[in-house]
Amino acid sequence: MTENKNIPKHWQVKKLGEVADYINGRAFKPTEWEKSGNPIIRIQNLNKAEAVYNYSKLVFEERYKVLKGDLLYAWSASLGVYIWNGGNAWLNQHIFKVVPKSICDKKYLFYTLEKITSELYAKAHGSGMVHVTKGKFEETKILLPPLPEQQLIVSKIEELISDLDNGKQQLQIAQQQLKVYRQSLLKWAFEGKLTNKNVEEGELPKGWTWVNIDTLLADKKKGMATGPFGTMLKKSEHQNSGVPVLGIENIGEGIFQMPNKIFVTKEKAIELKNFRVKENDIIISRSGTVGEICLLPKRMENSIISTNLIRVSLNQAVINPKYFVYLFQGGKVRQQVYDLCKGSSRAFLNQTILNSLDFPFCTLEEQQRVIDELESKLTICDKIEETISQSLLQAETLRQSILKKAFEGKLVNSKYGN
Repeated sequence: MTENKNIPKHWQVKKLGEVADYINGRAFKPTEWEKSGNPIIRIQNLNKAEAVYNYSKLVFEERYKVLKGDLLYAWSASLGVYIWNGGNAWLNQHIFKVVPKSICDKKYLFYTLEKITSELYAKAHGSGMVHVTKGKFEETKILLPPLPEQQLIVSKIEELISDLDNGKQQLQIAQQQLKVYRQSLLKWAFEGKLTNKNVEEGELPKGWTWVNIDTLLADKKKGMATGPFGTMLKKSEHQNSGVPVLGIENIGEGIFQMPNKIFVTKEKAIELKNFRVKENDIIISRSGTVGEICLLPKRMENSIISTNLIRVSLNQAVINPKYFVYLFQGGKVRQQVYDLCKGSSRAFLNQTILNSLDFPFCTLEEQQRVIDELESKLTICDKIEETISQSLLQAETLRQSILKKAFEGKLVNSKYGN
């Protein structure tokens, strides 16, 4: 808590541990998860008021029970404060149930915790999965006006934030509608509807046809390659510099992105020469974000693909690599990938699935028209998306400004002293 001489004198400085009790959840074991019973609240469920795992036995202390309206704080991984909006549930580890004492209003404490979460991040431990110890959490200082003034402040905060949240919700709706429109554009593009005005539903335009990937490869035998498996590239051979080994992290939304995480020596790269890539080769993710795809830029030539990628080399005399990349981002091809990659535990893509896909194919001239028409519309979408994102960022900045003023005593006129 930063010191501010303009704070009303009658406000008190209190530690979090003085204004509420903090009950940590129970470490439920996977063997205890059930399909019925009260849900177990984990950090990823806090926003959704729903849970995947349940527990039906009523053998725990009352302190592990969560009721609608309870105040919760995630103190590990993604720090944040929530009011539980679901039904009766169990409290899992890494979350505090926050029980305010009589001197502190629950909603006042909610907004206080929201405001100071960035301060709590500064106290967090760990580089990967950060966490705040209970001791440091409880020692954190906050400002506490008298209870009636707390309630007045909450009322004013909610009045201002209500309008802000309504505007934010409309922006998020527009953002979602834009995403749906993007997918519609990609669908129409590869049904020929962006460049041909009179196309029957379910039919391709005259001159278009469906082909398999063999028709499009530069070499039917070597046109596709899956990254090295098992002992071909051991973890002990990973380097901090050298020849880049490309992974899933290098594939953005249709674009190549830096940096890569792994390198190998030049000698090892020679051993793995069958997994090299060149400019305009295409890399596709096999697991995790299945089917994500991008073109390889010239600067990354002679890099090696990892086991999680498939490399595709196209015959550019028959297909524009950009056209192929867009194919995977929406429409029938994208749907085929989703449908065929579904697994019992996780989705997974392989060369057999790629060989089974149907691709809408047309002349190079028509492909370029599709690309030009698509990119002209997607550029407009990008500009709208940028405007929405900036507006959402401004809304969050304004929210933080409201909270800052509230906890400096500048949001309401005090009736309780100077």
